[in-house]
Amino acid sequence: MRAFTLESVPSAPAVTKVDTPRPQAGELLIKVAAASLNGIDIATAAGYTQAFMEHRYPLVLGGDFAGTVEALGVGVDGFAVGDAVFGVVMKPYLGAGSLAQYVTVPAGHGVVRIPAGLEAGDAGALGVAGATALGSLDAVALAEGQTLLISGAAGGVGGLAVQLAAARGAKVIATARPGAQTDFVTGLTDATVHVVDFTGDLEGQVRAIAPVGVDAVLHLAGDGAQLAALLRPGGQLASATGLAQDDVKGHDVTVHTIMANPTAQILTSLAEQAASGALRVPVTATYPLERATEAFAAFTSGTPGKIAVSCS
Repeated sequence: MRAFTLESVPSAPAVTKVDTPRPQAGELLIKVAAASLNGIDIATAAGYTQAFMEHRYPLVLGGDFAGTVEALGVGVDGFAVGDAVFGVVMKPYLGAGSLAQYVTVPAGHGVVRIPAGLEAGDAGALGVAGATALGSLDAVALAEGQTLLISGAAGGVGGLAVQLAAARGAKVIATARPGAQTDFVTGLTDATVHVVDFTGDLEGQVRAIAPVGVDAVLHLAGDGAQLAALLRPGGQLASATGLAQDDVKGHDVTVHTIMANPTAQILTSLAEQAASGALRVPVTATYPLERATEAFAAFTSGTPGKIAVSCS
């Protein structure tokens, strides 16, 4: 099969031919229709993930997937050949990713059926970013009327977090560059979103909106310590970039280090919201698998939103 792979790290990924996987006991074999790129793909290619996850080569990149069940491993219940499914590859190593024509995934975690009304291209870009955004908002216990600063709002996680936070009735402040990034963020929801330019005086801009500090921060990009200083005393910060409590010593804030946990409940909730139109999956560009190197370049250059890859 064709796949987007690494032969070593750090290195540049390329589209190559690898063996088509076979489902082991408890696994599904998925014929992938769509996938997308996430930050971990960049980190893996750069060699940053070697310290905490096993790498198996040739290493197929990709976490998100949407497609159809092609075959069932021994002992699988609840799925049938032909089911349209989506989710996130949940394995204890990197190498068997979804940026390929086929992927095997555990049937018990990280995969659910695609509801009517949700296109595969959107479903294949929803899992990682959606679970991260939802987990971050839940971690800071965001409530109606609170002020939330989203740093990195123009990315895939940020684009979903802006919408989810606005739907909870929060006052959203979002960082973005002027121009395409700002247009992307302000176009995500009908609710008011206060966009601040992170390349300028970030503190001055945020304090002009929230003089006593914001209630919560989603740290998806930028300087975590600087963002912590913009919180009110007792504020909450959720970091998807590895920031820990020890990194903000001297600030009266609580840090939550976030790892996406795409449970069936979370994936189903996100999919139902997307299918109903309450949540828009912010796919801004789609590339065929043969042009995955171009998709990777667009993603690394900071293209707003989600970069999807069509694998069928």
